[in-house]
Amino acid sequence: MVVRKRKKVVKYRASTTHGGGHRKKRRGAGSRGGRGNAGSGKRAGQKKAGISRKLGSKGFSMHRSIAKPRTVNLSYFTETRLAGFVEAKLASKAGEVYSVELKSIGFDKLLGTGSIKANVKFVAKQWSAKAEQKVQAVGGSMEAVVDSKSTEAVSKVAAE
Repeated sequence: MVVRKRKKVVKYRASTTHGGGHRKKRRGAGSRGGRGNAGSGKRAGQKKAGISRKLGSKGFSMHRSIAKPRTVNLSYFTETRLAGFVEAKLASKAGEVYSVELKSIGFDKLLGTGSIKANVKFVAKQWSAKAEQKVQAVGGSMEAVVDSKSTEAVSKVAAE
């Protein structure tokens, strides 16, 4: 037996918007300035919210990443830590003088914050003037690292 069911649209008769809210809401794409990202052109008042467009944003640009040197302060080098480095063979001790190569413990530059009591010979790429003064005041010394790349370049120039 076939049951005749009333269509849903019938209940919207005499209703202006057929359940679509206010009159202006369910119009075509023209009320939105087009479908999708369309309509976000150069005319005033037609910009899409949340879309930032910059003319000339494409093209070649260099993105250099200049690595900052990994720094360490003088206060890091206590007697116990230096003794630990000697045990781990990250540093050496000859008499009362410790010899520490900063690169072997993961640093590039020595800074002068804090104080140092031990007599230490540092081998580093860079150091601050204050660090050098404090190290020399307790009888230590600073030595620059000789890069293999820079010595190769010097030897090539000398050969030419």
